[in-house]
Amino acid sequence: MRKIILVAVMIVLAGIYFQRATVIAVVMERGMDSRMDSNILDSLEDGLHVALCGAGGPMPAPNASGPCVAVVAGDQLFIVDAGTDGVRNLGRMGYQVGDITAVFITHFHSDHIDTLGEMATIRWAAGSNPAPLPVYGPSGVETVVAGFNMAYSNDFAYRHEHHGDLVAPLKSAGLTARPFPLPVDAQLTRVFEANGLTVDALGVDHLPVDPAVGYLFTYKGRTALITGDTDKSAVIEQHAKGVDLLVHEALAPNLVMMMNAAAARNGNAVMEKITVDILDYHASPKEAAETARDAGVGHLLYYHIVPPLVIPGQELLFLNGAEDIFPDYTVGRDGVSFSMPANSDEIVKTRNGL
Repeated sequence: MRKIILVAVMIVLAGIYFQRATVIAVVMERGMDSRMDSNILDSLEDGLHVALCGAGGPMPAPNASGPCVAVVAGDQLFIVDAGTDGVRNLGRMGYQVGDITAVFITHFHSDHIDTLGEMATIRWAAGSNPAPLPVYGPSGVETVVAGFNMAYSNDFAYRHEHHGDLVAPLKSAGLTARPFPLPVDAQLTRVFEANGLTVDALGVDHLPVDPAVGYLFTYKGRTALITGDTDKSAVIEQHAKGVDLLVHEALAPNLVMMMNAAAARNGNAVMEKITVDILDYHASPKEAAETARDAGVGHLLYYHIVPPLVIPGQELLFLNGAEDIFPDYTVGRDGVSFSMPANSDEIVKTRNGL
């Protein structure tokens, strides 16, 4: 009997092997059908939802792409900053790039804007949007947008000539700038309002980078504040009072100084200089935790993680005691997401990462 079963199994496996191309084609076809019809927005209940499409900074990391935050309010999808690989992570997370309503830029460091062109192009070719991608930012965003539009101008022409208006209408190609004046005296500047959502900008301290802002999203009784790059700031604490989710950047000085020492030992003068310079315009995990504690936020999500966390257990060194200051925290990684249902006090982590 065992021999008969073994022979039968071998025959089945042989059949699968010789028909493997057909099997793979069927699996791919079904997968493509599922992917084409998939949109995570359809599965989200009404509320405010926040996901990291990029949890890192300018240094390469396996689970932390360039800074990028997806915010969903109702059925509207917004992006804060467009760091490296963020747009591709959106697809991996189940978002349709063609659904992006607008992008908000915190400041003009390269790691926060470097995939704006790709994001606009995929949105253009993947959705039936009637106009270019709006990009909100403090004064100076016009130059950034104009530069990307110029760099992609040949691409616009190629794609329109190849695909026509159905896929690539020239009227909706590229980006359009939506500049606003930098908030002053710790005030908020309203930069967007539609369908129950308000987005307010607040000035942050990232000198010598100026302007630099964070964004406060408010929708149906739920709030999320995204700081962008900043030193510890009384303005952030002021406007984070009672918010549900504080998405705060963090640089670990202890780990950066380990990099500095390694650079010095190995004669790398450039990295030795950089690792000193970056200490004075980023908040540490402890400082972010103090802001979260003093502002009484619901949950603290660390992002723009510097340096990359690549060794098991390194997270403890990164926090360096911050977990004792504010225990309701998550150290960000690509794909981590939170849902805050409308008109409730729930803060639900819905995904741990990609």
